[in-house]
Amino acid sequence: MWREDDNKLKRSLRFKDFKAAMAFMNEVAEVAEELNHHPWWSNVYNQVEIELTTHDAGNTVTAKDFELARRIDVIADKLLASEA
Repeated sequence: MWREDDNKLKRSLRFKDFKAAMAFMNEVAEVAEELNHHPWWSNVYNQVEIELTTHDAGNTVTAKDFELARRIDVIADKLLASEA
């Protein structure tokens, strides 16, 4: 789940393997382009760390971040459910 910390929304996700983590990141990339709002993220094997903040609003959390987080949740829920 998302947590707000240091003017950022943060979430950690763990997938079954690297391929699943990359599939997730590719889907999120499409949404980020659509919204013109891009995450800071990192990936190591099956783990993805995400931080959202709005740079042009002074690096604070805005509605843009909450919308991208909501869309990320939809993607994550779908992909993680398919792993179960």
